[in-house]
Amino acid sequence: MTRVVVSIGSNIEREHHVRHCLDALAADFTALRVSRVFESEPVGFEDGRNFYNLVAAFDSHASVGELQAWCKRLEFAHGRRANSPKFSPRRLDIDLLTVGALTGCIDGVALPRDEITANAFVLQPLAELLPDDHHPLNNQRYADLWAAFELGVQRLWPVDFIWQGQLISRAD
Repeated sequence: MTRVVVSIGSNIEREHHVRHCLDALAADFTALRVSRVFESEPVGFEDGRNFYNLVAAFDSHASVGELQAWCKRLEFAHGRRANSPKFSPRRLDIDLLTVGALTGCIDGVALPRDEITANAFVLQPLAELLPDDHHPLNNQRYADLWAAFELGVQRLWPVDFIWQGQLISRAD
């Protein structure tokens, strides 16, 4: 089994789509762990709707290509279009961040994903969920990467979020 880490985001019917994504992950993979949910201002988007972002980790025997196909199937099931502009509103966005310690372009997927060190809405939940895990390329702990991260114009904050009847995220 390999630990897989994904980022999850939504800025259309956020609660609905995030809950459905977590349900699908829990149904199809084992040892699911989930970060707090963060609301974040859009980065690079003209549409000003805030996102919900979080990170999930789980175990899988699937290949990178199979994992990527699973993510895309779920996105498409939630209304994503193959030709959607990069910076457009999203019902559901799921990105593979890491698959074990794999690095490079595998099955057409660049691992680890660049957004880990570029975006607060990925790094903060990742650092909270897996603080002592190491980035596959630079071998730095995620907690250390987050401690050194300069937010700049990126703003995010934790929100209360209920999934399967349990409060999994609490606003500060």
